[in-house]
Amino acid sequence: MAHQFNPTILREYDIRGIVGDTLTEADAYALGRTYASKALGEAARTIAVGRDGRTHSGMLEAELIRGLRDGGINVMQIGMGPSPMLYFATHYLDVDGGIQVTGSHNPADYNGFKLLLKGRSVFGQEIQEIGERAADGDWNEGSGTLEEVDIREAYANRLLEGFTGGSYRVGWDAGNGAAGPILDMLVERLPGQHFTIFTNVDGTFPNLHPDPTVESNLSDLKEIVEREQLDFGIAFDGDGDRIGAVDGKGRVIWGDQLLMILAEPVLRELPGATIIADVKASQSLFDRVAELGGSPLMWKTGHSLIKSKMKETGSPLAGEMSGHVFFKHRWYGFDDALYAAVRLIEAVSQSGKSLTQIMDSMPKTTATPEMRFQVDEARKFAVVDEVRDRLLVDGAKVDATDGVRVSTNDGWWLLRASNTQDVLVARAEARDDAGVERLVAQIDRQLARSGVTRTEASH
Repeated sequence: MAHQFNPTILREYDIRGIVGDTLTEADAYALGRTYASKALGEAARTIAVGRDGRTHSGMLEAELIRGLRDGGINVMQIGMGPSPMLYFATHYLDVDGGIQVTGSHNPADYNGFKLLLKGRSVFGQEIQEIGERAADGDWNEGSGTLEEVDIREAYANRLLEGFTGGSYRVGWDAGNGAAGPILDMLVERLPGQHFTIFTNVDGTFPNLHPDPTVESNLSDLKEIVEREQLDFGIAFDGDGDRIGAVDGKGRVIWGDQLLMILAEPVLRELPGATIIADVKASQSLFDRVAELGGSPLMWKTGHSLIKSKMKETGSPLAGEMSGHVFFKHRWYGFDDALYAAVRLIEAVSQSGKSLTQIMDSMPKTTATPEMRFQVDEARKFAVVDEVRDRLLVDGAKVDATDGVRVSTNDGWWLLRASNTQDVLVARAEARDDAGVERLVAQIDRQLARSGVTRTEASH
């Protein structure tokens, strides 16, 4: 038996496609068989499997499990829940890895798989190798066991272990995603008053698209915060690994601003620690970490890349503009929006200020949203290389950690190629609107020299 995956579903950080088009039940079964061979090759015998709340996740999960068992792997099925609950399962249960069936923050017709093995994310070249192994039919024969395990109570309790936060009035938006039922358990355990919306799981996402990094998706949360005069509001994406937040005035707290708030108590406890953020983060964050006595580190975008860098540097905390927050301090080092929410409540409590006051005191800069525009897949990395080479010849101040990040007297601008889509991503930040306009003009000039025009990409 051999199986050919549609090459577009073998992404940098996961396997993901459109169900019934690029991703099928046959792919789920073949992934189970292929992953089983890979796992057994690393002396891994037992794998935890979870799924999100999408309409097709159960079907894909069933075929994945059948493939794993036919390949000789024992499966512990944890049922529906957020991706971080599956990550937690790999620490809590006696297993050697895990697979979450999830479409993450993508639209309802998408689905896919996030893979863990032996304490690491399976990504990059390893995902390409899964494709090659399937095409070769390099599969083991076996008959693994299946056990159903309910870890929801254990996970909810662990989220609040050591919690020292105060009592607040908080709004919560689960976006009909997989985090909803755990959120219901969490707010029962938290002090304060809690107002939840869309905690019922509905894989068609009837109310909003569950990606809290897009401001328009936070309108219902802002409304409840305003109507009930709440202290702040928190939102999750479809599989609960990205957090969004608004303060009492309904202002969005972006990923880098969240990290500034979360870093303070961590650095009080661990002076000099390395705090990691991706290249899209504001200079204000890196400056603030240094001011708090920490060691700021700018790194590549992508949750698997950030996790690897955390291990390498011993970092207790990292984050991305996309709302992924990774705590190693008192946690396991994976991105968990529910845990980040708990730590946010704690950080606000320890600051002695309201979240609105914290936001009022943040440095004032003007930044573009993340600008994403389509470019031919074969050209996307080449364009960035051309821009970098020209800038270096011109003597510009360039950081090439991930794409190009250029510092000027106005501020900084970034151009990088997405690892997961045929798009280039740009962002600029300055002290005022005029500065941002000058920076964006620089981006457009460089793109034009490489024959690219910036027009917004579709999702």
